[in-house]
Amino acid sequence: MSDDVPGLTTTSYAVLSLLSLRSWTTYELAQQMKRSVHWFWPRAESNLYEEPKKLVAHRFARASKRYTGKRASTVYTITPAGRRALAAWARQPGEPAPTIEFEALVRVLSAQCIAVEDLHQILEAVRDRAQEMIDFGEHQDTETADSGGPFPERAHIIALVHGFMALYSDALQRWAQWAMDETATWRDTAPDRRKLDRAHTILRTPVADFAARAGRTSKR
Repeated sequence: MSDDVPGLTTTSYAVLSLLSLRSWTTYELAQQMKRSVHWFWPRAESNLYEEPKKLVAHRFARASKRYTGKRASTVYTITPAGRRALAAWARQPGEPAPTIEFEALVRVLSAQCIAVEDLHQILEAVRDRAQEMIDFGEHQDTETADSGGPFPERAHIIALVHGFMALYSDALQRWAQWAMDETATWRDTAPDRRKLDRAHTILRTPVADFAARAGRTSKR
């Protein structure tokens, strides 16, 4: 392999995993990523369009032309070498802990600089976004359970990912609602004795107890 061939990333293998299911155009790959992988491995669409070319350069995929009338599109298909490479990559644990990139939480961490009303707007936005995730997941998963979806033979694998996303989106929404309830009586974000005493109680609460007490307001 030439030194100037770009290395493969997790995104590359995510695309290769989709190619292991069927052949796709780059547009179809982008749409499928939005349907599934995007929720837990978001990547810019512009970068995603380069991944199939990298797989071809590594001989893990091959490209061919497909015509709709006179309009041509490139279709990518996994190769036997690509299937072997995907299996070798998938059996490794990789990084077992997720990397959290949560801009709203950074803003909450800076809440001493803003009014409590601004803080509540941030928390409401997180709660609403979590509900969107819950609604999307429930709709898509019900569709998969009822009709089989595009890959009915993979329902047992999809269900494992669904379990994580269901718990994650529920936890995100419960946290946002808990934080809104916790700050509902705050007149400002400045420290005072009552807030600090309450904070010390929260900080000393075991994780399991804290999770059991956090509010839940999802539509489920």
